[in-house]
Amino acid sequence: MIEKEIKAPSGIPMIAVILVLQVAMIGLTIFAMANHIPALIIGGILFNIIVGICWAGFFMVNPKEARVMQFFGKYAGTVHDTGLRWANPFYTKMRVSLRVRNFESSKIKVNDKNGNPIEIAAVIVWEVVDTAEAVFEVDDYEDFVSIQSESALRNLATTYAYENHEDEEGITLRSDPTEISNALQVEVQDRLQKAGVKVVEARISHLAYSPEIANAMLRRQQAMAIISARQKVVEGAVGMVEMALTKLSERNIVELDSERKAAMVSNLLVVLCSDDAAQPVVNTGSLY
Repeated sequence: MIEKEIKAPSGIPMIAVILVLQVAMIGLTIFAMANHIPALIIGGILFNIIVGICWAGFFMVNPKEARVMQFFGKYAGTVHDTGLRWANPFYTKMRVSLRVRNFESSKIKVNDKNGNPIEIAAVIVWEVVDTAEAVFEVDDYEDFVSIQSESALRNLATTYAYENHEDEEGITLRSDPTEISNALQVEVQDRLQKAGVKVVEARISHLAYSPEIANAMLRRQQAMAIISARQKVVEGAVGMVEMALTKLSERNIVELDSERKAAMVSNLLVVLCSDDAAQPVVNTGSLY
């Protein structure tokens, strides 16, 4: 069902019109009763009842709000104009907020692409853009948003890995927040389109390994960090040793045979790669 906007007259002029009619009908009824005119008395009472019912047609539309009109179960249209308005008093006037709203999902436990149990939660920023679909296509659009958002989040978590291991490549939940947010927004929007809801933004608010494997994964991350740091240290140390040997050879400072070069490389690597500060030993004798 597509939204149909209708215009409701301003309530201020209608107050004056109905008030004048009400006073006139009351005056007519009093006149008829004073002059004992039965037909006019009955007509005055009926018109007073009709004018009294017209007072029920007034309603207020606040900024960023709409009123969905139903006439005995049939959709009549939606009023967006703000302020005091008047419409058919027999219309059912349902208030629908058009303001931007937040929904934060609960932490859900799910297995990622690699089968690792993780905890994940998200924040969905949304707004109603089609009041007819929001009211008539789903039973409760707010409840629909919460359920479908968590379903989309669960599906997204099973599509991507928490993080890449070793030489693996690809988008991950932990390393690519922008891409994951965009994918989540598309996933949620596809599910909420039928409810007349637009997803303004979607982002991950919580992401972690489940407690039962968190310690093991933390140790694994620490080990990988140590290995990566050691690799950098070794690469730098080898480069420095190579530079030292090259400079010594280019400037003819000293001639070293293969055995002495190997000893020098060993000593330099021990000094450069050691965790503790090296204790120098001064050789006061001959090099050989």
